[in-house]
Amino acid sequence: MAWIYLFVAGLLEIGWAFSMKRSEGFTLLGPTLLTFILMIGSFGLLSLAMRSLPLGTAYTIWTGIGAVGAFAVGILVLGEAANPMRLIAAGLIVGGLVLMKTAG
Repeated sequence: MAWIYLFVAGLLEIGWAFSMKRSEGFTLLGPTLLTFILMIGSFGLLSLAMRSLPLGTAYTIWTGIGAVGAFAVGILVLGEAANPMRLIAAGLIVGGLVLMKTAG
């Protein structure tokens, strides 16, 4: 169950990063409130996952899901650049996540 909590926490991290971008520096109420709600959910699920997963593994996987997910949302939804170096960097992060999961 800890891995499910961790995965959903990572998805919520992607959501709060996107809503933070949409909040325009916390000047728009709706996206600002959504950001904080998603943050609380993400941190809460991360804390549940950390009950049984090692700190380093849980935190690395959580931030990795958030980082790569936010990167993908930036490209797919916000039209950010998808140049080869950025794609390679994201691929390296995913590779690190796979190694972290299989090592633990």
